[in-house]
Amino acid sequence: MPGTPDEPDFSGLGGGEDQRAADIVQEVVHWYTEQIAAERRAPLPDEERLAQLTAGRTAAYQDLQRLEEADAAEEDRLAAFYAARLRELEA
Repeated sequence: MPGTPDEPDFSGLGGGEDQRAADIVQEVVHWYTEQIAAERRAPLPDEERLAQLTAGRTAAYQDLQRLEEADAAEEDRLAAFYAARLRELEA
């Protein structure tokens, strides 16, 4: 029950920043996946756009894997980069 002394407190656990970075990168991967699916459903898919979208998604996946071994500075850099990228993509 929340607020009771026996309630687990996870606030001191590590991993918060890397999880935040991973969540942001995952949002970008999701955006690319949706765009790829939409483009493939188009009557005349744009192969060049599909290639660009696929390359963007691949890069995001690679960065997501890099987060597993990244230090705090790299996590912060990737979180900032992908937060900006997501705003750009959604604009």
